Amino acid sequence: MPSAAERTRTLVQSTCSAVLLVPGLNTAAPDQLMPLTRSVGPDGDLFLELPADSPAVRAATHAEDDELTAVLEITDVAPVSVPHRIRGRTWVSGRLTTVPGMSGPGRMTLRLETGEAYVDDLWGAEEVEPEEFRDAAPDPLIEYEAELLQHLHAAHGEQLATLCGLLGGRADGRCPDHQPSVVPLALDRHGLRLRLCEDQGRCYDARFEFPAPVRDVTELRHAMHTLFEAAAL
Repeated sequence: MPSAAERTRTLVQSTCSAVLLVPGLNTAAPDQLMPLTRSVGPDGDLFLELPADSPAVRAATHAEDDELTAVLEITDVAPVSVPHRIRGRTWVSGRLTTVPGMSGPGRMTLRLETGEAYVDDLWGAEEVEPEEFRDAAPDPLIEYEAELLQHLHAAHGEQLATLCGLLGGRADGRCPDHQPSVVPLALDRHGLRLRLCEDQGRCYDARFEFPAPVRDVTELRHAMHTLFEAAAL
C-alpha cells in the first residue's frame, strides 16, 4: 500500500486539477487561481506558476513581510467514465511567497512552503507531515496512468472481467458477466483497482496486488500478464 505521503506527492506532481485557496480571495474566479504548472523543490516546497495578473500573485506581492497562508487543493478524477468518479482530494497548506525571475513574461512563480498536508482518497483519510512529504517519491506510473486505464477499459474489458475469478468467496457471486460493469479505476506501482457495478446500480471496488511493486511500464506489462494468467487458470 502506498503511504499517505506518497499518495499526496503523486497527486501534487500529477496533472489533476488544482486550485490555490488564499484568504480574502473567495470571490476570485477559480480559473484565476489554477496554477499553470506546479513542481516540488528539494526541500518539499511547492513551486506554482500563475499568470502575473492572478489575484494570488497580487496578494503574495503585497503581503511583503506579512505572512500570507494558502492552501493548494487538488482533486483527482478518474480518467474513465465510472460512477462516483472523484477518486480523492489532497490539501497542502503553508506560507505563500513570490519567487521573481523564475518564470517568463506574463507569469510569476509562487512558493508554497509546505506546512501541513492531508489526503482523502480511495485508501482513506490521513495527515501528512512536511518531512514525510519532502522525502516521499511520486508513483512511477503517474505520468502514464490515465492513458493506461483508458487503454485497459477500451481494449481489455473482457480480460478485466475475468479478474473477478480471483476474488473467490469475497465476490459472493456478485461479479457481473457483462463487460461495461467492470471499469479500471486506479493503477499504481503496487496494483490495480477495479470498480464493479451491479445491475441495480450498486458498486464496489476490488483491488488486485502485483507480485512485487513495479518500477516502470515494462514491469507493469509483466505484472498485468501475471494477473490475467492467474485469472485464466
